[in-house]
Amino acid sequence: MALLFNNPSEVHAPLGLYSHCAVVPAGSELIYISGQLGVAKDGRTPATIGEQADLVFGNIVAILQSQGLPPSSIVKLSTFMVAGHDGDAVRAARLKHLGTHRPASTAVFVSELVDPAWFVEVEAVAARVPAGQAT
Repeated sequence: MALLFNNPSEVHAPLGLYSHCAVVPAGSELIYISGQLGVAKDGRTPATIGEQADLVFGNIVAILQSQGLPPSSIVKLSTFMVAGHDGDAVRAARLKHLGTHRPASTAVFVSELVDPAWFVEVEAVAARVPAGQAT
């Protein structure tokens, strides 16, 4: 059994880039990715939420690749955006890096992150399905 993403007909269709439910088969390895920020490898923080979001999702993909996993292994995303900033820019970065993949997701606006220069933070959970179970 591979990862299963489900949107039951008894629930309103997703209103965004997500699925209502992600099922991870028994025996899979879960990979927890700490909240990623829009900080470049050299420590630079771009001035816009769009540029930061591009780094955030790029970092998540790089972390997954370091584990030999594709973006489609993500089962859950939690996105925190500073209120008043462009959520569509975050959505565009997510589409750029994750394509049509629709994991279970939560997105919230917050008053601020730890550093006032940061506008978006995303944490992820991915799963490595044993080779014999992947389809």
